[in-house]
Amino acid sequence: MTAWKQLIFDEEIDFSKKLEKVYHYQKENNAVYRRFCDALSYEFDPDNKPPLLPIQAFKDAVVTCKPRQKPDLVFQSSGTSGMERSRHLVADEELYQESLRRGFEQFYDLGNAVIWAYTPGYSENPDSSLLWMLHELIKEDASGSSHFLPLDEPLDKEDIKKVTDQGKQLFLFGAAFGLLDLLEMESPELPGNSIVIETGGMKTHRRELEKEELHRRLAEGFGLHPNRIHSEYGMCELLSQAYATGGQWFQTPPWMEVSVWNPENPLSEMPPFQEGLIGITDLANVHSCSFVLTGDRGVRHKDGRFKVLGRWNPKDLRGCNFLIDED
Repeated sequence: MTAWKQLIFDEEIDFSKKLEKVYHYQKENNAVYRRFCDALSYEFDPDNKPPLLPIQAFKDAVVTCKPRQKPDLVFQSSGTSGMERSRHLVADEELYQESLRRGFEQFYDLGNAVIWAYTPGYSENPDSSLLWMLHELIKEDASGSSHFLPLDEPLDKEDIKKVTDQGKQLFLFGAAFGLLDLLEMESPELPGNSIVIETGGMKTHRRELEKEELHRRLAEGFGLHPNRIHSEYGMCELLSQAYATGGQWFQTPPWMEVSVWNPENPLSEMPPFQEGLIGITDLANVHSCSFVLTGDRGVRHKDGRFKVLGRWNPKDLRGCNFLIDED
C-alpha cells in the first residue's frame, strides 16, 4: 500500500491532519489549484477551510498534481456531441480501487453481494466513471453471478432465483430512467432483502421526477419496502461516493466531507439546513484536486449528512478561466 493510501484510509489519523497534508501537496504540485489559492490570497489555516475549486475547472484545464506522468485512467463526464466535458486524470488506479471498495463496505456487505447493473445510455461514453465503478464492484463477486444486464430485456426470474439459492444479497444499480424502463418491461419482483441503488439521472424522456416519487415507484414496482431503495452520489471529478441508505440524506466515507456554500459568495459557508452549493472535500482525489465546489444545490445536516436538491442554474456558476491559463 502506498504512503498516500495509508494516510488517507487510516481512521486513527484525524481528518484535519490528513487534509493539511493533502492541501500542501496540491498547493505545491497542482498549478491550477495553486493559482486559484494565490488569487484568493489563501494561506492554510486549520480554522479556515481550503478554498473549493469550481468544478468547471475540470472542463477548462488539466487538473493534476502529476502533469508529466501518464495517468492510469482518464474519466470523462457524459454529454451530447459537441458539449464541453469534464476530464479527470487518475494518476493512481489502485488508490481509486481502494476508495471504491472501502467506501462501499462502509454501508454494505460486499462479500455477500451480487451486483447487477442496468446502464442504458452509458455505452456512448466508454470513459464513464460510473461504468468503471460498477465493473470493479462486479469483479469482487467470485460467484460469477454479478454482471451488466442486457439492455431492453426484463429481469430474468430464474436468475433472481439463483441469487436467492446462493444465499446472496442482490444489489440492482441503475440510473432512474433505466430502472423505470425495467419496470415497464414487467420485470419480476425482487427478493425482499434486495437493494436497488439509483445513481441519479432523474430527467427521463417522459418528465423530471422528484426523488420521493421515483423511490415510491421503484419500491412498488420491485415489490420492496421503501427503505430498500437507496441512492448513490458520485461524479467523474471525484474518486469517492456517498450513499443514501433509505431516505434522502447521503452519508460519506470517513475520508470525504461535505459542506454547503453561499452561491452569491462561495467563500461563505451556509449554516445547517440552509440551501446552497454543495462543496466536496475528497481526500482520495489527492493527485488531482480534493477541494471541489460542485454544480449541485443541497443542504447539510448538522451531523454531516447532506441532501441533494438538484442542479444549480449553470449560468449562476462562475468559471475560473482567469486562473487556469496555460503556463
